[in-house]
Amino acid sequence: FEIFKKLVKSGSKVRCIVTKNTKDKPRSFFDNIDKWAKEQGASGLAYFTFEKDEMISGKGPVGKFFSSASLEEIMKLTGAEVGDSIFLACSKQQELEKITSLARTKIAKDLDLIDDDVFAFCWVVDYPMFEKDEVTNKIEFSHNPFSMPQGEIDQINFDQPLDILAYQYDIVCNGIELSSGAIRNHIPELMYKLFSIAGYDKKVVDEKFSGMINALSYGAPPHGGIAPGIDRIVMLLANEKNIREVTMFPMNQNAQDLMMNAPSEVNENQLKELNISLKTKK
Repeated sequence: FEIFKKLVKSGSKVRCIVTKNTKDKPRSFFDNIDKWAKEQGASGLAYFTFEKDEMISGKGPVGKFFSSASLEEIMKLTGAEVGDSIFLACSKQQELEKITSLARTKIAKDLDLIDDDVFAFCWVVDYPMFEKDEVTNKIEFSHNPFSMPQGEIDQINFDQPLDILAYQYDIVCNGIELSSGAIRNHIPELMYKLFSIAGYDKKVVDEKFSGMINALSYGAPPHGGIAPGIDRIVMLLANEKNIREVTMFPMNQNAQDLMMNAPSEVNENQLKELNISLKTKK
């Protein structure tokens, strides 16, 4: 598939989602998934269904671009069978991970594969400490800059920052993050080193995080933890899709609390006391 070949040469990757026994699904099912993907900001999802007459062939807009041998190799790699369909996405790593994750859930819902009476838990571990911005190529923290890296400090290869794993962990249920935890970085010199990899010199770290650095300089034991959110757990138990439905005083999308009529107007004396002046839009 020439379009994918060109994108891969420029640094993109390909991921696929196999849907079992979907040969009888109407064209509209596949087109709606493709349309949905574009609404999420992706370039779309290519798709075809595996068929077999004398040879393996692909039914769908891009199926004709794959030889029978290529299709057999795809089936071998993915575990797909005749009668199954496959959705293909090609993009840079971060965008690819996002759209295929969303697409997996979307397709599963459309095929009625999700059992709402099941609570499926998983731990997400071994986060990379750093990632490379796909636009600027700058090394950045991928998640929490205040976490400890994994392994003995004197054995960490700081010259290969993308290989460093962080001591971070999330607990997820049915695709909803219940909590994010970590073992915290309690060593100032190590913190300086990690921030320097992300482009922050010692002066900047001291200015932005002086309280933390000063406290840790007196000595602190290794520490960490995790605290699952009760509201998110209740949301899952109640089978609600929006956390506002289980929050005592929920705010709307404009950060307004309609129950309390907040925020209310602030008088001039209050603004003056706080040295705040307001500029109204014309």
